[in-house]
Amino acid sequence: MSVGTHPTFENSPPGTVLTSPPDGSAVDRATGAARRVVDALLRTDRGNANLARVAEELNSIAEHLEEHAPAVAERLIDMWNGEGVTRHDPVTGPENALAPPLVLEGLPDGSVRGTVTLTIPYQGPPGHVHGGVSALLLDHVLGVANAWGGKAGMTAQLSTRYHRPTPLFEPLTLTGKLISVDGRKITTAGDIRTADGQVCVSVEGLFVDKSVPRPR
Repeated sequence: MSVGTHPTFENSPPGTVLTSPPDGSAVDRATGAARRVVDALLRTDRGNANLARVAEELNSIAEHLEEHAPAVAERLIDMWNGEGVTRHDPVTGPENALAPPLVLEGLPDGSVRGTVTLTIPYQGPPGHVHGGVSALLLDHVLGVANAWGGKAGMTAQLSTRYHRPTPLFEPLTLTGKLISVDGRKITTAGDIRTADGQVCVSVEGLFVDKSVPRPR
């Protein structure tokens, strides 16, 4: 993540939204509908007699979208045009059907926080969040925390501790905060907690002050 024009706690008021929430645009509505489809496919009765028709209709929709898709290189340039927050990442991106999406806000102590309820598509153990999903979410939260703290870097190491199973279908609070900077090394920590404050997953990340060139 490049800090660019990304808000920081030194130049923005507490409660500043640091991610790009859904804005009601056609692409956001279509992406939201795709999330519903993924969830519904996992929940529907396997004996649903209409699944063959559903497959045909979904393939037809995919073909229509692919007909209007530019070359990958061109699309990447469009995705990364400008500075600041993105709309396509798999954690907070409203244009990415893989994202819950999580909305994060900046707090006056330099930390970031967001609340999300995860459902069946994110399941690992029965009724609980997949451990890899938890790590993905927290890696991104730490990256946003770095930007809120005025730094940017790439993940070099993510030390993850799983304290207890993380429940699906319940509000989860994710937090992250930049802890220290030592030259190009950035240390950031965060966790996932249940509504009653129990820590499910905690992480400490080591980031290196380096960025990947944007497509041009």
